Amino acid sequence: MAIETIPALFLHAVRTHKRKDAFRYKKAGKYVDISHDQTLDLVDKASLGITALGLAKGDRIALLSENRFEWVVADLAILSAGCINVPVYPTLPSGHIEYILKDSEARTIFVSNAEQLEKIQAIRSNLPNLQHVIVLEAAGTSDDTISLDDLIAKGAAQSGSPDYESRISTIGKYDWASILYTSGTTGSPKGVILNQWNFVSNVTAVLKVLSVGNTDSCLSFLPLSHVFERTGGYYAMMLGGASIAYAESIETVAQNLQEVHPTILVSVPRLYEKMYGRILDAVTAGSGLKKQLFFWAIGVGRIYVRQKLENRISPPVKMQYKLAMGLVLKKLKGRTGGRLRFFVSGGAPLAREIAEFFYAAGLPILEGYGLTETSPVITLNTFDHFKFGTVGRPLPGVEVRIAEDGEICARGPNIMLGYYKKPDLTSEVMKDGWFHTGDIGYLDEKGFLTITDRKKDIIVTAGGKN
Repeated sequence: MAIETIPALFLHAVRTHKRKDAFRYKKAGKYVDISHDQTLDLVDKASLGITALGLAKGDRIALLSENRFEWVVADLAILSAGCINVPVYPTLPSGHIEYILKDSEARTIFVSNAEQLEKIQAIRSNLPNLQHVIVLEAAGTSDDTISLDDLIAKGAAQSGSPDYESRISTIGKYDWASILYTSGTTGSPKGVILNQWNFVSNVTAVLKVLSVGNTDSCLSFLPLSHVFERTGGYYAMMLGGASIAYAESIETVAQNLQEVHPTILVSVPRLYEKMYGRILDAVTAGSGLKKQLFFWAIGVGRIYVRQKLENRISPPVKMQYKLAMGLVLKKLKGRTGGRLRFFVSGGAPLAREIAEFFYAAGLPILEGYGLTETSPVITLNTFDHFKFGTVGRPLPGVEVRIAEDGEICARGPNIMLGYYKKPDLTSEVMKDGWFHTGDIGYLDEKGFLTITDRKKDIIVTAGGKN
């Protein structure tokens, strides 16, 4: 089966990688493993359960939950039933959720627990389209809801159904996969329509330039309701063969790093800023000798990285770096669990000073760029093509051009279909097949992209100057 849809990507991962620890989550104080086969069994039955509820291909199903293994089961079950996943941020208040559910005309919603269910119960009478509420935690159900366990049992009772592979073979690469609502700075949220191929093409392009394999593990803590984590920390990891462990919360990331020992971490710059700040605080609180040693080691690391990127490491620098790593830098790696190969950063600009610091410490941050509308990755720094101060080069199959006014435009299989029910807004950003990002930047002679501003922050003078 060609890998053109997310369910096909999932089935390929199950058959290829056969991991016993495909997914991991904390239960009663320790991490437990869920295998690929167990996950397939749950997804298969849950998707049959969705169909048994009377939902059909193209129906919208919302998913309101924090990151957890059940998010994955719900997502894959929705998509395997041919339905469209409308993810909702778990931090949103009822009023915002009501807008999304009304606009998307969601017929069903998955909610994680009693707290999230309460938000839906408060607005349910205003949602005539909403027929079913499925609660991921059995303890959170009420009389007018069903639990995920009940849904799975309902699916298991559907005798004579075609097998999973036959059912998902009816889903096409251009079928809608998701409507993701972006919190626009002005007006109502916009629903970004992404099809199966938008996601899958982006995942396969990322894996062409970034190696992810069976020895990798990833700690997931950014919201799965956001496209960055969904593509980078979930679909790409699944296809590459990495194990995915879920952090208990954003507050427990430091502790979970020590328990999971990940090799890959996908995050926004804020995490790296906080880590950098904590490290510097600890160093400045230490003795003068300790401080000297630390800044010497980082200095050596910076020289080593500069020479490495220029493919000319001198023997004295190589020797000094080995010493710096042994005395100081490996302790920094220990803070991430000791096995980390690389970080991925996106969602906001990363300060060059922080990027250089972590790379010098043997913890490279690969910075990329993209938007919800681009599934999301447009450009990415990789080990083969890396340049500080840039967001990397375009992914294979993705084109980038700079408009006359400096705006970054992108074209490729990862570009959204448009904004749901908003043709006017769609035509504002989609012109001649090119998506206009609203960001200002430039490409250097080697194809690396640098972002300099937001278009709406540029003032044009009467004389035509920016």
